[in-house]
Amino acid sequence: QVQLAESGGGLVHAGGGLIISCVVSGRPVNQLIIGWFRQAPGKEREFVAAWTAGVRGSTYYSDSVKDRCSQSRDYAKNSLQLHAMQLRTEDTATYYCASSKQGRNGLNVNDYDIWGQGAQVTVSS
Repeated sequence: QVQLAESGGGLVHAGGGLIISCVVSGRPVNQLIIGWFRQAPGKEREFVAAWTAGVRGSTYYSDSVKDRCSQSRDYAKNSLQLHAMQLRTEDTATYYCASSKQGRNGLNVNDYDIWGQGAQVTVSS
């Protein structure tokens, strides 16, 4: 049974950066499609980024973050990190990592069935 747990996030000034970590238990991180989503109050959950399965896999980013975010894997901790830079107030949201269902491409919220508890990111002006 795959389980996910986020850590990191917090309060940051606009223009700053932070790292959110997603620790995976139950399967090696490189055997899963792991996606990142965010949800602001009153808004729908939206796709942020994803890393597909495989030794190298492929990475994807939404248009709103593609020049400001990157991802890395930590195999020793079986985790995936989302590196967010040049943050804006509109990036304020709860950020979730999730594991995709088999056979999905991982680019849509409906592709995912296992979710972490979320990490709050607040960007102040």
